[in-house]
Amino acid sequence: MVDLFEKMTKDAGPIGTHLKRAHGYFSFPKLEGELGSRMKFRGKEKIVWSLNNYLGLVNHPETRKADAEAAAKWGMGNPMGSRMMSGNTAMHEELEKILAAFVSREDAMLLNFGYQGIMSCIDSLVTRRDVIVYDAEAHACIVDGVRLHIGFSYTYKHNDVEDCEKQLQRAVKMADKNGGGILVITEGVFGMSGNQGKIKEIAALKKKYNFRLLIDDAHGFGAMGPTGAGADEEQGCQNDVDLYFSTFVKSMGSIGAFISGPKSILTFLRYNVRSQIYAKSLPLVVVEGMIKRMEMLKTIPELRENLWHIVNKLQNGLREKGFDIGTTNSQVTPVFMKGDLPEATGMVMDMRENYNIFCSVVVFPVIPKGQIIFRLIPTAAHSDEDTDITLKAFEETKKKLDAGAYKAEDIPDMADTGYGQKGDL
Repeated sequence: MVDLFEKMTKDAGPIGTHLKRAHGYFSFPKLEGELGSRMKFRGKEKIVWSLNNYLGLVNHPETRKADAEAAAKWGMGNPMGSRMMSGNTAMHEELEKILAAFVSREDAMLLNFGYQGIMSCIDSLVTRRDVIVYDAEAHACIVDGVRLHIGFSYTYKHNDVEDCEKQLQRAVKMADKNGGGILVITEGVFGMSGNQGKIKEIAALKKKYNFRLLIDDAHGFGAMGPTGAGADEEQGCQNDVDLYFSTFVKSMGSIGAFISGPKSILTFLRYNVRSQIYAKSLPLVVVEGMIKRMEMLKTIPELRENLWHIVNKLQNGLREKGFDIGTTNSQVTPVFMKGDLPEATGMVMDMRENYNIFCSVVVFPVIPKGQIIFRLIPTAAHSDEDTDITLKAFEETKKKLDAGAYKAEDIPDMADTGYGQKGDL
């Protein structure tokens, strides 16, 4: 028998493998100043491509004004209690009606948090008799929701409709045996690759198999589709998606989430989603701020127009310069490169210290060894100048990477240099 805490001091887990070298610089960095396309990191201004502020609403004058007025009116504590007991208000119900109408559903239900919300919704929708089929690259919140499920679940290869059908065939046999149903889960936009989920193709499988379809469209809501109603609107298949979920922390620049669908199912969820029944209601300052944001989303097309201008300029520029950005068909922009931790570390430091570009990097164990992904998040708040400077920085640092300029022995230990944050560990 070992001490529970002792093993944690010896093994920080897969993501914490490089904790001592990375903490305070690559992981848990401190960005300072007003949220936007340019912020300070370690006292110097950087062009920031790491914020999911797709429509630039975080610091838009109208949202800042609405949030400040709502905070003065309600404070952070109002209402008190869960929605079911004492925390329901007409404003909560008004926002739900606005959201349901916007995504063309009968009803919608507010959730306090996206991660917690989707987990609890999945848990509520299935019993031990039911079967879940989900994409192999689904977000951690979906994976954790499936972990709560005490019945069977099957994964299909990422965006592989043929494999999805194979797993559905397995699911049908198991559901028939147990007397249960089938829930298929995919994402509207996958946040790492930028690929849209194959929603339309998966929904078409309903003609052959009896299942219900839930999509997590955290990255699609507000950005994708003719009106910004999401990836299923973009693909023209809203009527084929049974439950539509999204969060307010991406395009909306707020906090919270919602799930929408048939009124009868939303009534069931209101009485069964444990993370809402046993949690305080979403504060009115957030609710009123979201009502304002939804109004802006519907009446200011420039928000999305500006976003897609920057997306197209950045992605086209990267492609023209020979960069591999995969098959993204959304605003999420991954840049795939060959290399490993030393190369990624050196390139990120060069970007930040000498080119003043702040973007996130992903390496093993999140992705396979020998790969580096720089993940860029273009927003409506970025400018043409931001994009031009960034494209030039990528072009120059890639030449250094290909020439082998970034060596392991040249990378300092972040905890023992001016780059890291000694004493924070």
